[in-house]
Amino acid sequence: MDLTSPVVFFTALVVGFVCSQAGVSGAFLLLPFQISYLGFVTPSVNSTNFMYNIISIPGGVYKYWREKRMLWHIVFILVVGYLPGIYLGSWVRINYLLNPKVFKLFVGIVLLYFGARLLKASILKPSSSTNSTSDIWSAEVIVKEANFRKITFEFLGKEHSFSPLTLFLLSLVVGVVGGAYGVGGGFLMSPILVVVFGLPVYTIAGATLFGTLVSSVIGIFSYCSLGYLPDLKIGLLLGFGGLIGIYLGARVQIGVPEKIIQLILSALVLFLSVKYISQYWL
Repeated sequence: MDLTSPVVFFTALVVGFVCSQAGVSGAFLLLPFQISYLGFVTPSVNSTNFMYNIISIPGGVYKYWREKRMLWHIVFILVVGYLPGIYLGSWVRINYLLNPKVFKLFVGIVLLYFGARLLKASILKPSSSTNSTSDIWSAEVIVKEANFRKITFEFLGKEHSFSPLTLFLLSLVVGVVGGAYGVGGGFLMSPILVVVFGLPVYTIAGATLFGTLVSSVIGIFSYCSLGYLPDLKIGLLLGFGGLIGIYLGARVQIGVPEKIIQLILSALVLFLSVKYISQYWL
């Protein structure tokens, strides 16, 4: 494990740096990394993934909060929806996904959905922007209206709105999937907010990371209560590597075009999806 430790640490750093810019912790990529590279296929891999989220995410959340791009209304809705779903997802994983081969198929299907939606969004998204560099780096999220029917906010001179009820129902479903997958849900919620709700990735990244952090705390307790404790050494290596990567990703995110972020992530996710789905049939 001594020779493996630097690889684990720097893999988490790179994954956290890239994925945090889209509001994703990167746990959805570190799960197959642990399965393939470390041979870690028991349900404890899920609780270890949650441990990675708990250690790595706070730095990125702090950075988005400092830059006034944290939508607390989204945070609250995600947390309320995630919490009941996470435990149910953990139960599904323990009772129906113990077979590593079946688990890999499940991982592949989830990643295929995520990658396809993200790729579609990136292809359709215009590559040009009318905002100056100074405007982007100083941009803030300003909430204009917030009630049970609609939440509206302004960013870079444009108004965006969404339905809190619809977001809650989707976060409940994502919580179940995220609980079974061991990643907290941000890997699906981020593209949903961008593609389905049409919200700028700059405004939702902090909220989805925060939602993933809270749900991961519940997730790790769920798995521990079912007897599957995280691997502390792997969890710490991943966690502190991700802590550095996610903070740096949040720091540079506002200067990276959304189209580039989405294209990189969709390519990675679709590659992993094809890999794991094909392994089920071999």
